[in-house]
Amino acid sequence: MRTVHFIVPEGIRDPARPSGGNTYGRKLSEGLAALGWTVIEHTAVADVTGIPDGALVLLDGLIASPAPDMLVPHAERLRQVVLMHMPFGGDDERAVVEAAAAVVTTSEWTRRRLGELYGLPPDRVFVARPGVDAAALAPGTAGGAALLCVAAVTPGKGHDVLMRGLATIGDLAWQCTCVGSLDRDPAFAGTVRRRAPDGVRFTGPRTGADLDRAYAAADVLVLASHAETYGMVITEAIARGLPVITTDVGGVTEALGDDPRPGVLVPPGDPAALGAALRTWLGDAGLRERLRGAARERRGSLRGWDDTAAALADVLESAGAVAEAVR
Repeated sequence: MRTVHFIVPEGIRDPARPSGGNTYGRKLSEGLAALGWTVIEHTAVADVTGIPDGALVLLDGLIASPAPDMLVPHAERLRQVVLMHMPFGGDDERAVVEAAAAVVTTSEWTRRRLGELYGLPPDRVFVARPGVDAAALAPGTAGGAALLCVAAVTPGKGHDVLMRGLATIGDLAWQCTCVGSLDRDPAFAGTVRRRAPDGVRFTGPRTGADLDRAYAAADVLVLASHAETYGMVITEAIARGLPVITTDVGGVTEALGDDPRPGVLVPPGDPAALGAALRTWLGDAGLRERLRGAARERRGSLRGWDDTAAALADVLESAGAVAEAVR
């Protein structure tokens, strides 16, 4: 029986704290188990001290990156694999990834970024793109006026930019539903809500059937993120045949796909460009139909979480085999 100790953030299974990182971690844990692995979850980096010599340890990068003092001393006796969502840079993160047997990223963009930051050898950095669950097609409306944003209301997700962009199309008919936590940065969220134009509604986080209903009622997903290593909500939208209007950052283009592209890319931090893209979407029925058709075409090529788990399992097996050969 193959065994991996998976060190995850506390609250990874808390429905009140949905996030792409938490979903990714849960799906991988479940996917590895379905492949026959024994997955032992830990929520404290300090637990590495009690993990037996030679064990395989998968570390969520969000909690591993700031903990070199705890992890690096155990790199010789444990086979450490770091699951890197978002590289932040810095000496602490460098020490952790350099000591790891392998690093797994969520996109090719992140893989390249790690090379730029730390010069990691390509044969130690692997990609396991997020999968997506199958979902029913959203029916959409003729006017395309139901806008949806799915993201925690934090500075990095650019809700302030989104509000300013929406303010430029106040002469048009639309509604924008913002689904996502309002508690991560309460001061920022409060400012965004006060400055939101008429037609914007903030629901807080939604999961399961409630989130499904939000997607089903939408015409297009809108994101104004300043950074994304992939953008899981993009593929969640496309799985429902929804086009996406989003910023051209990080791994977004990998999630969105191309030829034909099921959405529109705008520069980050540019409310005028975002507003112009929304105005075009609302005013051009032909464009809406083309993008909907592209989203439905892209929908057919999306991969499931079983593919992601299989990719990670291959890395874990290789890391274990290499470590055993070195020992």
